[in-house]
Amino acid sequence: MRPTRVLVLYNEPVLPLGHPDFESEQQIIETVQDVSNNLVGAGYEVNHLGVSRNPQLLLNGLRELCPDVVFNLFEGVPDQGTTEAFVAGLLEWSGVAFTGSPFSTLTLARSKHLCKYLFRGAGLPTPDFMVVEQVPVLECRLQWPVIVKPAQEDASVGLDQGSVVVNQTALNDRVAFLLKTYGPPVLVEEFIDGRELNVSMIEAPKLRILPVSEVLFVRDGPGYWPIVTYDAKWRPGSRDYEATPPQYPANVEPNLAKALGKIARKAFQLLGCRDYARCDFRVRPDGQPYLLEVNPNPDFNDLAGLAGSLKSAGLTHAEFTNNLIRCALLRGGVPNGMVFNDSPALAKNPIQRPTLEIKTALAHNKPRHRSRRKQKVS
Repeated sequence: MRPTRVLVLYNEPVLPLGHPDFESEQQIIETVQDVSNNLVGAGYEVNHLGVSRNPQLLLNGLRELCPDVVFNLFEGVPDQGTTEAFVAGLLEWSGVAFTGSPFSTLTLARSKHLCKYLFRGAGLPTPDFMVVEQVPVLECRLQWPVIVKPAQEDASVGLDQGSVVVNQTALNDRVAFLLKTYGPPVLVEEFIDGRELNVSMIEAPKLRILPVSEVLFVRDGPGYWPIVTYDAKWRPGSRDYEATPPQYPANVEPNLAKALGKIARKAFQLLGCRDYARCDFRVRPDGQPYLLEVNPNPDFNDLAGLAGSLKSAGLTHAEFTNNLIRCALLRGGVPNGMVFNDSPALAKNPIQRPTLEIKTALAHNKPRHRSRRKQKVS
C-alpha cells in the first residue's frame, strides 16, 4: 500500500526586496519546510506547490500530483488579498480534502468591517467603529483616540505608530494615506487602551480553547501607542518589535479567561472557522474585553503565536500538524467536487528532504523572520 500523498500548498513570494511589506511574505518558506519535515517524519509522501497569480498552476498541480489531501498554507498574494479565499474555493470545487478554513470563512474574515457588523449583530463585544471609503471623513462620532486600519489587509499591514489619531485633521490625513496605499474601505475604530490578549482555538476534532496568550507592551512615553504594528510583527530589532514580547500563557484571572474563551468560541462558530483560528482582544483595565477580529488562517510557523499556545496546552506543533491531516482525510473532499479521476501521475519530487527550491529560498532568508515571537512559555 502506498503512503498517503500530501501536497503542501503555499503562496510563492512575489514582492521584491525593499518593498515595505517584503518581510511578511518571506517566512512562508520556513513554514513549508517545518510542516514538510513533520509530515515526512510521520510517514507521508510530501510534495510542494507554490502558486501566486496564476490559478491554472494550482489546477495543473492537483491534476498532475493527485494528492490525497492538501495542507493549505496559502495566505494570499500581497496585492490580491482575496486570492487567499479563492484558492480554498478552488480546492473545494476540485473535491480534494484540505486543511484549514473553507472559502466562505476566509472570504468573510478578510473583510474586517463586515465581521464587525456580524459581531455586533451576534451580541459580541467589539469596539465602536465606522467605515470610510472617501475623504474628507465625516465628523467622527467615536470617542478619541481612534485607530485607523485598512479594512481588508492582515498581518498588521498598514499599521504603524501613526495609526492612532486624536483629532479630525489627523483622521483625514491617515484615511487619505490608507486609501491611496491600500484602497477602500478603511476601518476607523475606537481605540481601547488596555491589554492585548489572544485566544487560539483548534479542532482536535472537537473545538478546544487553548490557554490565553498576551502581547506585552514594555515601552511607554510620548509618541508611543501600545499597538501591534507591522514592525512589531515582522522587523526584529525595531523599536516596536522589541517593545512587544509575547507571553505564553498570559497571566489572566480565571473569570477573564473564561469570558474570553466564551466569546472566542462563539466567534469561531459565527464565521464558520475550521481546524484552527485565533481571536484578538483588547481588555480595558476594568476587565471589559473587546473582540477586535478573528483570524481563520493564522501564522502556522512553529515559532509563531499558534505554536506558542499549543505548547502552553501541552501539545507539540508536529502533533497538531499530523492531526490536521488525519482530520482532513476523515472529512474528505466536497461532494460533487471536480474530482480528478485520471490515473495518478508519478509524483514529482517526493520529498524526503528539502527540495532545491526550498533550500534556495531559505538560504536567502536568514535570520528567520519572526512574527510576534521570542516565545516565553511558562
